[in-house]
Amino acid sequence: MRLTHAPLRIAVGAYILNSGLSKRNLEGEAAAGMHGMAVGALPQLRQIPPDRFAMLLSRAETALGAALLAPFVPSLLAGAGLTAFGAGLVQLYLKTPGMREGTSLRPSQAGIGLAKDVWLVGAGLTLVLDSFTRRRR
Repeated sequence: MRLTHAPLRIAVGAYILNSGLSKRNLEGEAAAGMHGMAVGALPQLRQIPPDRFAMLLSRAETALGAALLAPFVPSLLAGAGLTAFGAGLVQLYLKTPGMREGTSLRPSQAGIGLAKDVWLVGAGLTLVLDSFTRRRR
């Protein structure tokens, strides 16, 4: 990990790691609610039971957060994972009814929490693009 990547990777990694760890024991209505939102954006997820989905999401977030925090994980790999994760959250924002004002991209009051996840895509792309431009020099 490059020293200039450390602030971004630590801040984002700690945030995502905490999010994953906080979902470890989700079950019942909480898991069903999270699963329901995800199914709205990605109908294929309907095949996964809500409790299993919550467990898989928790593990994925925990792994991504740990990868971002681990200095031995290349920024290209950590950034690619972060970009994919952020893109999934942006898709959730775009496809969930009531998250946006009409047909615009502007978030409704209910959508502000999801709309902000676009910064994850930006952070991930920054790590990926910097890795590519560093190799050219």
